[in-house]
Amino acid sequence: MFQQLMQAISLWALPVILLLILTVGLCKKVPLYETFTDGAKDGFKVSVNIIPYLVAIIVAISMLRASGLIEMTGHALAPILHLFNIPVDTIPIMIVRSLSGSAALGVFSDIAHTLGPDDYATKLAAIMVGSSETTFYVLAVYFGAVGISKLRYALVVGLIADFIGIVAAISVCNLMF
Repeated sequence: MFQQLMQAISLWALPVILLLILTVGLCKKVPLYETFTDGAKDGFKVSVNIIPYLVAIIVAISMLRASGLIEMTGHALAPILHLFNIPVDTIPIMIVRSLSGSAALGVFSDIAHTLGPDDYATKLAAIMVGSSETTFYVLAVYFGAVGISKLRYALVVGLIADFIGIVAAISVCNLMF
């Protein structure tokens, strides 16, 4: 019964929200089409403004993967990782996740495809992907969209949060699996 209710809610949530927004807009006599097109124009301007930041992230990820630095780091840290029950296969997730969600999902797909869904490394990688954020992407998009060029403490705090998320993922996996 509960599952059917949740399916019905998830099916109807978005259409109801859209109708509610349109109804409130009509009741308040908001020019809906003009407002929508103005928002679309602003969205296009924002997307053009963040392109340089996104290109920089894509280039950085490509350079890290092509140079083999990610794999070399994993092999260099293997003895330490073994002490904490961290498979070397998860090192690329730890490095790439802060840079790009799509790159992290690509690395995760490789891990899952190579090792299988029931492997400890696959489970740990999945939890890491869900426990951390794409810090550099978020900073590039949101700070770039509003024209902030000095990141101040946002980068440090974001990376600390990513580190804590990875440590929490390792701890949870060690407890559960």
